Amino acid sequence: MTLHLYLLRHGETTYSRTGGFCGDLDPPLTPAGERMAAAFAQKHAHLPWQAVYTSPLQRALSTAEPLCTALGITPQVRPGLREIAYGAWEGKTAAAVQAEYPQDYLRWLAEPAWNPPTAGETAVEIAIRADQVINEIQQQHRQGAVLIVSHKATLRIILCSLLGIDLGRYRDRIDMPAASVSLVRFAEHGPLLQLLGDRSHFSEELLALPGT
Repeated sequence: MTLHLYLLRHGETTYSRTGGFCGDLDPPLTPAGERMAAAFAQKHAHLPWQAVYTSPLQRALSTAEPLCTALGITPQVRPGLREIAYGAWEGKTAAAVQAEYPQDYLRWLAEPAWNPPTAGETAVEIAIRADQVINEIQQQHRQGAVLIVSHKATLRIILCSLLGIDLGRYRDRIDMPAASVSLVRFAEHGPLLQLLGDRSHFSEELLALPGT
């Protein structure tokens, strides 16, 4: 049996619905986001879970809570799984950032691996801190299922790092809707992507929500 790493983005927040920049900000889940977290737990609680690792931000912790409660385990909080720091862009819309920081915004759009949001983090910096958590998981858990609950940018960067995709293309190559789950199996030849952005645990009502 090999290690199966599940990557779950947190449930809906007001920012994930509207699209504002939200990294270090710490909004709670919306009621719909709470239902998303419960739906994931209900469908996946039967898997051979070994551990749950989560970002310290409350939207990730709240998403992990239903599964951890069902399993009777404590989530392992890792700062390396927190969301990208957007710096001066926190809480702003893309249009506002483009107007206030036009050069930084263009550089970030063109090459986010090395160009950060104003006073924020690059994709390379995120990959370094997140990879430390991935390495820890691989050392501690050789088989079974392990869940990571994190954020849109961070999870896309983790996938790029694992799959050998240019970090600068994380925004262009991988989508990660709210409360979607992806699956990487660690095979003999390395990480193998088996599932991307799955939301089959959603009800029709949750799937119909805009902007998630």
